[in-house]
Amino acid sequence: MSLKTTLLSATLMTALSAPAFAESVKIGVPTWTGAQAIAHLLGAVVEMRIGGTVEYVPGNNATIFQAMDQGKGDIDVHPDVWLPNQESFTKKYVDEAGTVTLSSNPYEGNQGFCVSKDFAAANDISDIADLGRPDVAALMDSDGNGKGEMWIGAPGWASANVNEVKTRDYGLLDFIEPVRAEESVKTARIKDSIAKGEGYAFYCYKPHAVWFMFDVEMLTEPTYDPAKYVMVQPSDDADWYEKSNVATKDALKEVQIAWSNSLPERSPAIAEFFSNFSLTADDVSGFAYEISGKGRDPAEVAREWVEANPERVDGWLGL
Repeated sequence: MSLKTTLLSATLMTALSAPAFAESVKIGVPTWTGAQAIAHLLGAVVEMRIGGTVEYVPGNNATIFQAMDQGKGDIDVHPDVWLPNQESFTKKYVDEAGTVTLSSNPYEGNQGFCVSKDFAAANDISDIADLGRPDVAALMDSDGNGKGEMWIGAPGWASANVNEVKTRDYGLLDFIEPVRAEESVKTARIKDSIAKGEGYAFYCYKPHAVWFMFDVEMLTEPTYDPAKYVMVQPSDDADWYEKSNVATKDALKEVQIAWSNSLPERSPAIAEFFSNFSLTADDVSGFAYEISGKGRDPAEVAREWVEANPERVDGWLGL
């Protein structure tokens, strides 16, 4: 056999054994840290383990869902769909139009109020009602006005409005002063209160970097009851505070990914991976800590995680 014939045979064998085309995906990237982390984790698995190509496309919820609905490949996947928060989109595109698939492997989102574990243990604090004890409130009073401070969220947050109503309807206003400030102020105050052994309570939620930054615990609240959860936002009514009544815990959230129904035809291996993909709230809190707490690049964090967790990734890939 001549050298020319040998080279031709080798070329044909390579062509026949290689995939006809590389699978590709365009991943929507919302602004919040958890979504950015999951988007880059999805991308890292596609690139490192499936051998596909990835493009990250910034966008809000409406933009990402509209693109997935159109099915043209402009955006193929939403990395962090919170329900019931984004239920208007899932009803429209998943339930009614049938153009988007919602993962059946959600992680749990949980909102509440936290204190440091040391403060809780030293003063027998486990429930939101404990913050209304005069002895506890006095330990949380850093400005000497006779009321303990509790951070309820940042200015402009809808959740801060809910928490302001909760503070009233849990009967805490005689003892607790609800405070709105930027989240960086809250984080600094947590650190300072722990260092000084002082009391401090604050709105908290999972997933979030705070669970990896400090030893904190979430207080119990009355079990979620829709009859006792009537919230009117300021954008809907100027008398929102008077017309609201919230004396129960927020409902737990289900958070998952969603992808365009056109993706399996274009990139079946990637779509199969998406259907198996699952995370925990602790996973996402860890990512958030690395990215927002340490200021690291989301892509670097994601690739490092994929390398450190081969068995988890194998499970997603059906190996």
